[in-house]
Amino acid sequence: MLNGIWAFMILAGIVWAALHGNIAAVTQGLLSSAADAVSLCVTMLGVVSMWNGILKIGERSGLIDQLAGRMGPVLRFLFPRLPEDHPARRSIAVNMIANVLGLGWAATPAGLQAMKELAQLEEKRQPEIRSGAASREMCTFLIINISSLQLIPVNMIAYRSQYGSAAPTAIIGPAAAATAVSTLTAVVFCRIMDRRSR
Repeated sequence: MLNGIWAFMILAGIVWAALHGNIAAVTQGLLSSAADAVSLCVTMLGVVSMWNGILKIGERSGLIDQLAGRMGPVLRFLFPRLPEDHPARRSIAVNMIANVLGLGWAATPAGLQAMKELAQLEEKRQPEIRSGAASREMCTFLIINISSLQLIPVNMIAYRSQYGSAAPTAIIGPAAAATAVSTLTAVVFCRIMDRRSR
């Protein structure tokens, strides 16, 4: 649906420009936007590569496993039905750590792995339920992942720096406050829904 909305907006803009004799401005805008997109992608590639490398170093040094172990009480609170020794716990912890550090793109592989492991767990628990049905844990993980508390919004800082912001790090305080509220709301919502479903 979103693709359809974007396609409609682009076509409407082109038709409007053609009707008002501004098609040259549209062409110029498309070319300059393409150049900006390539420049931004190169900048973000560097940022994401650096932080992915740091996450990989953390994994190999055992730091990620230590942090994941310390997240045990949080994971028990959010996912009370998830077994203590299940591999999804580590993937969820890595995803949450990456999100807290503002590494949304670096968090994606761990998030996908967590969803896959949670789906396998649900298939073992309830084989009669059709494949593709979301479990409580999957729904909770998705909601927490979307709300994603961020202490350092790396991507936003990179975007602001790329576009010439005088203070690209000024976003840290407001972003931390906003994501703290969204995460708290998500946790409360998940707990309420979990109690109602019981």
